[in-house]
Amino acid sequence: MISASILSADFSHLKEEVTNVITAGADRIHLDVMDGHFVPNLTFGPPVVRSLSKVSRPMDAHLMVTNPEAYLADFAGLGCDVITVHVEAAHHLHKVLTEIRDMGCRAGVSLNPATPAVTLEPVLPFVDEILVMTVNPGFGGQKMIPEVLEKISKIHRMIDASGRGIVLEVDGGVKVDTIAAAARAGATRFVVGSGIFKSSDYGATIAALRKNAALADTIAV
Repeated sequence: MISASILSADFSHLKEEVTNVITAGADRIHLDVMDGHFVPNLTFGPPVVRSLSKVSRPMDAHLMVTNPEAYLADFAGLGCDVITVHVEAAHHLHKVLTEIRDMGCRAGVSLNPATPAVTLEPVLPFVDEILVMTVNPGFGGQKMIPEVLEKISKIHRMIDASGRGIVLEVDGGVKVDTIAAAARAGATRFVVGSGIFKSSDYGATIAALRKNAALADTIAV
């Protein structure tokens, strides 16, 4: 599955960008919500998402914010079917994940590149999706950190051992020429920002991304 991150879209034509990328074949819209504290950037909040909710389904909200629990109700109420919080930002992670599920959303948890996979073990029973950052979050257009691929493989094995159908997602530097490596490591959903929005043909790019991911051997190393 391909999730288009609007962080790299043209914000002066955001409605058209979202409509075009969905028409081009993106499976969902990925919302990188940043507060300027947890990460060194400030993006958008509920008012922008409220506007997008009129033209876009489904959406997943990636909350790169301090105190994410304060924003759960806002994004759940705007139609985000997945809400993802960071291991590093949620002081009471189990409680936050439970609250997300109680709101009728899928609960996601994300890890920064330097955060070890072992931090997920206590919350695996309460997680529906795991988002592994392959760049340091805050800005789009960065190159994938290849050393994180080993961590993706480890998390893939953890998911298999749990017996649960947890979605393993990767975000950061995913492009036509890097998606296969992430797929081989075990990822099944890919967040793509500049790799789509900086291309001249969204449809052709998404098709190429999907082809390269499908051709990869997805057995974790």
